[in-house]
Amino acid sequence: MKKSLLALAVLGAFAGAAQAQSSVTIYGIVDTGITYTSKAVTPAGGTNTGSKFAVNSGTIQGSRIGFKGVEDLGGGLNAVFQLETGFTNDNGGLQGSDSVTSSNLFRRKSVVGLNGGFGTVLLGRQTDWADTISAYTAVNDFGGVTQNSGSALNRLQGTRTNNSIAYTTNNLGGFTGQAMYGFGETAGKTSAGQSFGLGVKYDNGPLGLGANYYQAKGGPTPSDTSLIPAAGATVANLATTTANTGNTALKVFNLVASYQFGPARVYGNWSRVKQDLNTQAGLAGLATPVALTAANRTTTATLANSRKADMWELGTAYSLTPSLKLLAAVEYTTASFDGLNGKGKLTQYNLGTDYWLSKRTDLYAFVSNLRAKDMKNPGVVGDTTGNDSSQTAVTVGIRHKF
Repeated sequence: MKKSLLALAVLGAFAGAAQAQSSVTIYGIVDTGITYTSKAVTPAGGTNTGSKFAVNSGTIQGSRIGFKGVEDLGGGLNAVFQLETGFTNDNGGLQGSDSVTSSNLFRRKSVVGLNGGFGTVLLGRQTDWADTISAYTAVNDFGGVTQNSGSALNRLQGTRTNNSIAYTTNNLGGFTGQAMYGFGETAGKTSAGQSFGLGVKYDNGPLGLGANYYQAKGGPTPSDTSLIPAAGATVANLATTTANTGNTALKVFNLVASYQFGPARVYGNWSRVKQDLNTQAGLAGLATPVALTAANRTTTATLANSRKADMWELGTAYSLTPSLKLLAAVEYTTASFDGLNGKGKLTQYNLGTDYWLSKRTDLYAFVSNLRAKDMKNPGVVGDTTGNDSSQTAVTVGIRHKF
């Protein structure tokens, strides 16, 4: 009896020690779809358009692999880290959204910090609060299918901030909040390149609410990677000067709401984005731009070079069965441009279905139509229409989480 008790005590001691040690989890998502697109631009940048079939990676969620870990430091304090890289599984390449981060290994997330009863503090490259509250929007159901109509510019798709520190509270009666600061790392001028954000969300049963504000300033080393265009890009009607270094280059405000009515989740949101494009042009060193005119606005005016844009969205996700969801969403965006009267408009209609074969694997099918008025049509999945008419994209795909 004594030997049995001693053995149990020894096993208990080893179990306690094991629980206090570090644990590391490997996780990932592989998301691939086949897309048919109408009126896609023909090769060599031609003005004619034609239909296109393509295999695309990351339709709903970007394909990724990541590592996250936690170490129990005692007294309720933990050391945590997360490293996450994106890849395009249609061709096996690294995922990159801009010229600076396209070759970075852990471009999706690279953080280390502490959490405990006070909340969580993380340092590194990470998304702001807009990415968190996007769970209440069409981004949760349609993912990247909705990004060109506005959710990429308003940060709901998840834009990263380099050189940042973020504090997130624990859940306090349904409320959770975050404060973020991105260091510009410019000697002699603290404001150059810096960014900051404040966000809050409220969860209470079927109700979900969220708000977020994010601001970034121009500088030679911007902490906000949304200010860095793709290699060789030009932005129309911008001055290529660094005189605005330290000025506010971007302001984003998001307000989202979601409510679960039995099997149906209904949601709506509004975002406003303001940009100082002279500041962005200066820090990016863009080539000499072409001025916007009424004549070329349908081929040159885009959300990326709008001074102010407002995005509205309404949508629903209806659970027909525990495994099958029917999806619908409408996005409406207005954009203002320098030197042009009136506003450009984008309207996107989305219908879809999502069927879960298991807890980790689902099949999806989407059809979307994006229409532009008085501005360039960006295309549903990145293929420009080349004119002012509408474009339709149909996607079927599979997503696996591990």
